[in-house]
Amino acid sequence: MYRGVMVKYEGTLESIRQHPLPQWFNDAKFGIFIHWYPASVPAYAPLTEDLFAQTAKYGDVVAFSESPYADWYVNSLAIEGSSVQKHHADVYGDKPYDEFVDEFFIASQEWDPNAWAEVFAQSHARYIVMGTRHIDGALMWPTELHNPFKGSRYTSPRDLVGEACNAARSVGMRAGLYYCGGLDLTFQGLGYNGWLSMLMATPQSDEYKQYATAHYMELIHRYSPDLLWNDVGWPGGGSGALQLMADYYNNNEHGVVNDRFDMIGVVRGDAHCDFITPEYSSGLTTDGHKFEVCRGIGMSFGYNRLDNATTYASSSELIHLLINSVADGGNLLLNIGPKANGEIPDIQKQRLIEIGQWLEINGQAIFGSHQHEITTLTASNGFNVRLTRGADGATYAMVLGEARERSITIPGIPQGDLQLLGSNGKPQREGDIITWPPDIAQQPALTFRIA
Repeated sequence: MYRGVMVKYEGTLESIRQHPLPQWFNDAKFGIFIHWYPASVPAYAPLTEDLFAQTAKYGDVVAFSESPYADWYVNSLAIEGSSVQKHHADVYGDKPYDEFVDEFFIASQEWDPNAWAEVFAQSHARYIVMGTRHIDGALMWPTELHNPFKGSRYTSPRDLVGEACNAARSVGMRAGLYYCGGLDLTFQGLGYNGWLSMLMATPQSDEYKQYATAHYMELIHRYSPDLLWNDVGWPGGGSGALQLMADYYNNNEHGVVNDRFDMIGVVRGDAHCDFITPEYSSGLTTDGHKFEVCRGIGMSFGYNRLDNATTYASSSELIHLLINSVADGGNLLLNIGPKANGEIPDIQKQRLIEIGQWLEINGQAIFGSHQHEITTLTASNGFNVRLTRGADGATYAMVLGEARERSITIPGIPQGDLQLLGSNGKPQREGDIITWPPDIAQQPALTFRIA
């Protein structure tokens, strides 16, 4: 034992692979990602396609130079000729990024975590993943292990991490933590402009590994996170993270870790994770592996002041993404990017609330569900119909589209007694032809319970 904790897992691949996927994570289905960092002060990135679509169309250099991720501001600023570099020169002149860090820690004093808790509760999400450190190296909790190059200037005097975890837990959610283990641009410098250069930039020194490991262990002991969401990589890759994972599981056997300590190693089969993390259009999935789709409501994770109603995904699109992710066996981790003062932008807040309103009616098709033996059907009007097996054993068929006609034909829909969630009327059925009840209310997706 150490620190009163029973040692069940050792720092070997064989040992930590014995860690089962906790039921809570498989059942949770919907989480909220939070990117809230000093980059929310300039809050700027070009309005472009998602990073992976850009890479496929134009190549790495264009995708990284014109990255839509406002949270990457400090790196985009260092890429010669980038939109961020031009914007910064026009608006801020030669202002150093350090001043944004100062301004952020001042603005964050205004934050009301209770306002977050209210939105979390209305969203009906089951967990959060709160950011603790991103690529700029600034630390979102009052650690005594300051950035060795920036000192206490880069450490939040307010416990943003702890207060966010408490806000989530106060409304019955679990709380996970994000830490960018593979990039800290105060260690390795700026201006990576492609996927390979980004991955190759992970610091490998013993000094850096000890620094990042100490942060993780402090976060684990201080906040008891239910999830560790690492990003970009880790010194030594998957093998270098084995002891950290073992220490985490020994502290929280029901915790989960993602694949980003070593994504390539996970694909090869020689690194461990509890779930994989397809992002936007990356499409990264592995048969038989739990996954969690992550994306922002817009094309950025961090707050981008250029975003508006036309650039954010609609609530219907996001509800369909949630349905498709769950029907395929995964979770959705939907990101919010608060402003520097902690305020969630109105449209982001609205999207979360509208998802929650849909879940109030249809949540039994989502939470605690499992993949159905039939995952997808196509209605005669072209709408996709996604099926899940509910925690109650019933089949749930979700029609991805608003009802425009009195009836719908769904070839192959399972037999059984039909109920339309959210309606007091009973749908009529003749074979695969279903007639809606008269009191039908329009929703982004209507759900039949079949038992």
